[in-house]
Amino acid sequence: MIEKALTGSKKYWLWLAFLGTLIFIGFLCYLLQWKIGLGITGMSRDVSWGFYIANFTFLVGVAASAVMVVLPYYWHNYKEFGKITVLGEFLAISAVLMCMLFIFVDLGQPNRVLNVLRYPTPNSVFFFDACVLSGYLILNLLCGWTVLHAEYKGTKYPSWLKPFIYLAIIWAPSIHIVTAFIYQGLPGRHFWLTAIMAPRFLASAFSAGPALIIILALLLKRVANFDAGQKAIQTLAKIVTYAFVLNLLFFFFEVFTAFYSGIQSHQAPIKYLFAGLHGHAEWVPFMWASYILAFIALILLVIPATRKNETTLAVACLSVFIAAWIDKGIGLITGGYTPTPFETITPYRPTLPEIGIAIGIWALGFFVLTILYKIALGVKEAKELRVKYQGVLIKK
Repeated sequence: MIEKALTGSKKYWLWLAFLGTLIFIGFLCYLLQWKIGLGITGMSRDVSWGFYIANFTFLVGVAASAVMVVLPYYWHNYKEFGKITVLGEFLAISAVLMCMLFIFVDLGQPNRVLNVLRYPTPNSVFFFDACVLSGYLILNLLCGWTVLHAEYKGTKYPSWLKPFIYLAIIWAPSIHIVTAFIYQGLPGRHFWLTAIMAPRFLASAFSAGPALIIILALLLKRVANFDAGQKAIQTLAKIVTYAFVLNLLFFFFEVFTAFYSGIQSHQAPIKYLFAGLHGHAEWVPFMWASYILAFIALILLVIPATRKNETTLAVACLSVFIAAWIDKGIGLITGGYTPTPFETITPYRPTLPEIGIAIGIWALGFFVLTILYKIALGVKEAKELRVKYQGVLIKK
């Protein structure tokens, strides 16, 4: 099947060349960080997690969201998701790969990664996060590739795979729940110390991830003549709508609790993000942009006419994705670190090398995703041709 990724149009190769250039630039930035250290980033003693962990947190949700197409198809036999399921599984593979790379660059020295294996610490949430991410990557590779290979051969996937598919469905929410536990288990950070952090993470994941799948499906329809099916797209759009409504509700529950209770320590991070605090307002424009996009997306998704229109649906899904990335990424990190336990404010801004490395990792993720989608679409196209050919032979 890999040979299908080695043939393509001029646009296909130009796209891969563009992503390859971004990967190379990101690699050069990483070499600079490797030589000098994490001092080239915007992180400090008071802000030890930054742009890398922000992207990691968001992408874990994107990876977990694959369950929203896998579960209905395999568990409830929802055949409408037949074409779109492989898009979710392969998106999960590239998203987990990016998650691992963001952890890798955040550690500073590559050899420290091996310490997770050399010195396992079952009492650490980080250890379990590494385990569930690795396991989820293996499960998606196994399930996605085996099902696609069976389709390539014109047969049904083997029966021994079903337990692994069901395990992957159960496993998917765990990778994001464990990530949420990393945050909500820290008593010194008021913005993160909330019992609904895990539900917020899942609601955000189950809206932003499927929104990206819809965008990719609509894009593939234009550039690769791949039609995932109107019913599948609309069902997924409804899932995005419900999950995004819950995501917004969870945030307003947090706002109500912080301000109605009058607890200053819980109010401070929200004030910092949306109005500024003690003269610091670095992320205020971004957070307002996030929630303006969120309300635009909500309106477009709730109204049936705009949700059923592909153009406005694409705008809504893009707005959901960007809004969630800002809110759950950089907003979550900076809000959690402000103010510090000493009631001071240490501003954080990602540096150019830091941004360059992040862009390189995103480019690598989309490079892998492009290859996987090229293989998947090639297999499905060959299957359709085979079915048509068999139909012609039967008529004859």
